[in-house]
Amino acid sequence: MSISRKKIKSELPVFSTASLPDIVFMLLFFFMVATVMRNDTLMVDNELPYADEVEKLDKKNMVIHIYVGKPSSRYKNVGTEAKIQLNDKFASIEDIKPFVLEEIKSKPEGLRPLLVTSLKVDKNTKMGLIGDIKKELREVDMRNINYTTKIGEVTNNF
Repeated sequence: MSISRKKIKSELPVFSTASLPDIVFMLLFFFMVATVMRNDTLMVDNELPYADEVEKLDKKNMVIHIYVGKPSSRYKNVGTEAKIQLNDKFASIEDIKPFVLEEIKSKPEGLRPLLVTSLKVDKNTKMGLIGDIKKELREVDMRNINYTTKIGEVTNNF
């Protein structure tokens, strides 16, 4: 005799979606905390030179950034000579003094002597432009200057 077995149709259990909003908000919170917003959009090519002895700046909110380099490929209409970028716009040498004075005024009175000017200069930029920038910074008494570099052998600059 043969035994016949009935096939029992089994349905999959219902999947609970009650915890999905918790997971979504947890991921959203993680990315909100972990993401760093960029302050400035880089408009110049900025291949930094290499240096042996490099130190990190402690307080990044006490730094005034000045970018120097030839305009990136998106800004071909500006030319090919090295340009100065202050915040998100191209500037001339004469614009440095008002920019730095505005940045100084935006900082609390007691922290103003601690301000550092960071020059992020492309390694192919001519030193004449850097000298002009330093002259403008001296006129507003910003003598604490930092040159941003990459860690590496100095011989890689050539």
